[in-house]
Amino acid sequence: MLTAQEIESIFRKTGAMLTGHFLLTSGLHSDRYFQCAMVLQYPDFTEILCRELARRFADLGITAVVGPAVGGIVVSYELSRALVRTRSLFAERENGVMRLRRGFTIKPGEKVLVVEDVITTGGSVRETIDALREMGGDVAGVGVLVDRSNGSIDFGVKTEALLITEAVTYQSDDCPLCREGLPVTKPGSRET
Repeated sequence: MLTAQEIESIFRKTGAMLTGHFLLTSGLHSDRYFQCAMVLQYPDFTEILCRELARRFADLGITAVVGPAVGGIVVSYELSRALVRTRSLFAERENGVMRLRRGFTIKPGEKVLVVEDVITTGGSVRETIDALREMGGDVAGVGVLVDRSNGSIDFGVKTEALLITEAVTYQSDDCPLCREGLPVTKPGSRET
């Protein structure tokens, strides 16, 4: 079992916790950004973190792990390995809607775990849950590496995060960092 301090140490060691002026995937601005790809580039750290997250869902009978592209792909794969005998799938946008593509399917009633690298508003996770439920999947839980909402998001299922933090965010038209003239960086991978 990893402590919160050990988990945070891994994020710091890998340079995954950034400070500055950032445009988040949600469209909000923030002075902090978690670039989980910096952690996920190290298979040994990825395995350690995902084993801890998998331990928290081991008793749910999960048969498929699904992550929204791009951030959830590696997390889904490694969690699936840790849970043993589960499939690793990912959802991606098609015409602006999150869907399973590439021949991926969920059987009606199949126990599914949705995973993500980092959440702020939970939008991509909610869209993935909706897509899986439309296919008849039984979404049993949500697992994330970093929850920037300070635990305030309720997905209606068991939710576990390795690192929970309150990240201050601003609407773009009311951002003090913009008013200070600080240049904004968009480090994420999804276009808004």
